[in-house]
Amino acid sequence: MTATPQTWTGRWVADRAGIVLTGSERLPELVGLALRENRKRAHLLVSNVLGKHVPQSPSVVHGAGLELGRRVRGLLGEETAARAVVLGYAETATGLGHSVADGLDAPYLHSTRRPVPGIPPLGGFEEEHSHATSHLLLPADPELFAGDGPLVLVDDEFSTGRTILNTIRELHARHPRDHYVVVALVDLRSADDRDRLTDAAAELGVRLDLVATASGGVELPADVLERAERLIAEAAAELPGAAGAAGAADVAGVGSAGAPGAADVTDVTDAPDAAEPAPLARVELDWPAGLPDGGRHGFTARDRARLDAALPRLAGQLADALPAEAQRVLVLGFEELMYTPLRLADALAERLGGDRVRYSTTTRSPVLAVDDPGYAIRTRLAFPAHDDPQDDASRERYAYNVAPGSDPARRFEAVVLVVDDVADTPALHRGERALLGQLRQVTDRVVLAVLPSHRPVGGAPVGAEPVTGAAAVAEPTLVPTPLSSSLLPTPLYGPAFSSYRAEEVAWLLKDLSGVALEAPTEEREEAVQNGGAHYAESLPVEYQPSPGYQELFHQALHGSARRIALAVGTVAETLLRERGPGLVLASLARAGTPVGILIRRWLAFAHELSVPHYAVSIVRGRGIDPVALRYLAAHHRSEDVVFVDGWTGKGAITRELADALVGTGFDPDLAVLADPGRCVRTYGTRDDFLIPSACLNSTVSGLVSRTVLRAGLIGPNDFHGAKHYAELAGSDVSAAFLDAVAACFGEVRAEAVEGADRLSDDPDRAPDWAGWAAVERISAEYGIDNVNLVKPGVGETTRVLLRRVPWRILARRGAGADLDHVRLLAAQRGVEVEEVDDLPYTCVGLIHPRYSRGATGADGRSAGSGSDPAAGSGSTAGSGSGSDPASGSVSHAVPGPAAGSVSGRES
Repeated sequence: MTATPQTWTGRWVADRAGIVLTGSERLPELVGLALRENRKRAHLLVSNVLGKHVPQSPSVVHGAGLELGRRVRGLLGEETAARAVVLGYAETATGLGHSVADGLDAPYLHSTRRPVPGIPPLGGFEEEHSHATSHLLLPADPELFAGDGPLVLVDDEFSTGRTILNTIRELHARHPRDHYVVVALVDLRSADDRDRLTDAAAELGVRLDLVATASGGVELPADVLERAERLIAEAAAELPGAAGAAGAADVAGVGSAGAPGAADVTDVTDAPDAAEPAPLARVELDWPAGLPDGGRHGFTARDRARLDAALPRLAGQLADALPAEAQRVLVLGFEELMYTPLRLADALAERLGGDRVRYSTTTRSPVLAVDDPGYAIRTRLAFPAHDDPQDDASRERYAYNVAPGSDPARRFEAVVLVVDDVADTPALHRGERALLGQLRQVTDRVVLAVLPSHRPVGGAPVGAEPVTGAAAVAEPTLVPTPLSSSLLPTPLYGPAFSSYRAEEVAWLLKDLSGVALEAPTEEREEAVQNGGAHYAESLPVEYQPSPGYQELFHQALHGSARRIALAVGTVAETLLRERGPGLVLASLARAGTPVGILIRRWLAFAHELSVPHYAVSIVRGRGIDPVALRYLAAHHRSEDVVFVDGWTGKGAITRELADALVGTGFDPDLAVLADPGRCVRTYGTRDDFLIPSACLNSTVSGLVSRTVLRAGLIGPNDFHGAKHYAELAGSDVSAAFLDAVAACFGEVRAEAVEGADRLSDDPDRAPDWAGWAAVERISAEYGIDNVNLVKPGVGETTRVLLRRVPWRILARRGAGADLDHVRLLAAQRGVEVEEVDDLPYTCVGLIHPRYSRGATGADGRSAGSGSDPAAGSGSTAGSGSGSDPASGSVSHAVPGPAAGSVSGRES
């Protein structure tokens, strides 16, 4: 393993501060010198093979740790090495320690400065010279260090030995052992330091070995702290505005191009005209469920094998997001999250071929940046912490040598930033100093990959497939017997399932396309209303529109596309400002799915954000799919998930969602385009208007059926089911609907931002459930004893006409073109449209109570026992023949619905 040559010589620090490195020949190959902004220690040894401050080939970085791990294995022998446990140090050595553990094939844990709620620390210790001194040990398995095998402690440099000694004393008091191995890239201890460690080993009665790549020393002048402080002040004075040393970290950017040797501190953007920011793409990595994202809580040999198997697939996802012509790509990790970005970078380098990929990470350590070839830190981006740290006073963070400075050959054409979900906060995305914004000024493309932060269940053995994501800290479990993360099913994607593109939506559904589930409308209604089956046990026959109805759909789309685009933009802008750019869309299948896709398209159009989008099943009376919730919790922070639907009726699904999410950590605030029921806080409008996707069924929803859960088809570990009607592709207008609305985004963008502003300030935004009150009034007036038979709003009325047995339609007097398709469907089904005054909705559909325990009275307006169910104007008895009652329908021969535990969705 040889390091890629770098341009620094260490002369800048040596000449000005009098700091000199001495030692073995490999030392200059491994480290350079820089000045810390830290009064405890003036100098910083900048490693060329660590991947922290200096971008390096990932194979070199990983190889440095593997080489040390193999040397330790040779020292211990195979039998003893098999019992070893490795401990790395945060933040700088987390990746190195993990790589050493790879070389040993040993369990691994690294210390952390991030407290994790619900995980009690096994212990802690102090790193006295560090910028942030306190370390915590948070293993998922409290017995990780209880064995009698060697403990291998890994740090990047061994300077005094105090940190190592503090750790050994702490752990030895809890779990005594007779052998410790200390591993470092460089050993720079003085003779006194060596003696101190030898004496401590003798005092404890243990064997202590040391393995290092190179050794040497640092010669420091007596006044080194004063010299360093003066140099930092002089360098900071070169900043525009002479901000001074304290102010240097308060401005961040790409730096200026100074002459070699000048104290050109690169903390500012001094270009008068900032370039257009590079595009930002978000890649939702197909991260294996339950796999730790690093060693903060432990990492086992089994975890290592799972990661190795997944890396080619993950690298392929990253490669697809990069410009094909990019020859210099940086994979940038995040503080303690070093190892997984390193392995991703290595796999990406292998995928791309050639010498195209470099790797480094962000850091907490404040270091002076000087754009001089003889200095290790050429450029510095300073940015606010974005993971809400609780353990240090300073909230400033840094990315070194990412900007090119005065040397254009050092410029990266693409940067892949890898963070965990805890760090994917608005502070990462927003504000003039946010890291993502700064990266977009120094490269041609930025790719953001967010990993699910590992959240083990307290006390669970390491590697025992703990529940991950927000579900790990939720109070009640989502299902009586928790489903192991490794058993979670995988999503479905188009075009194999649905006509939507794969990146537009991931369906958390089970494919039932080969199962006969359709039943005649009247048979389904009778079974549902008699209590013999739930409506979601079967599917209605898919309505195939007549040419006249298809023309009405296209007219409605043409007339309402702009209005829908405005509602989409208003909702998207509201979600972005209230939930942040890390939001995850979960649309309620199936009516919510095109809405979720449109919101996702808006965020890409207006903000260059690529957010994940899933479709999940929810059903009145049965709740939301618990396995889908488990999947979301395992892959994302629950607080980032936003549930999306098209419109509200009386609010039954809103209530169902809120009830289903109690105790899960998910936010029940449903986002919809239209909220005529006045039952949600996040909406595009509260007008009851036609959303053309309500006019059709699967042919405007990606050719996917309603959701199904029927005994014998869906097991306890399955997602709810649905069908893909691929045979209806010739009638599919799903893409046409999306494209027509998206084409209006540019026209309504400013208006949507204003709409979101108004919504934020609206004192009447809180739900008042006026729709529910109206439904109860209508139920009483028409003698219907089941409010579920009253479907308010244009969208719900359309559904009544398409897949239930309608009794009558109530239309607001004077309602115009929004009801043209309703009038046509009602005429096809022989249903009266009754115009009424003072209707809070544009229209209301009443399901025929013929099939309930009551029936319509003789006047056709009330329900009563023993009355003629067919009496009354416009009533429909229905033939039960198996043909769809609407003109132009097709029939599928299927058995009738079966009884049992069921689920599905009905608003």
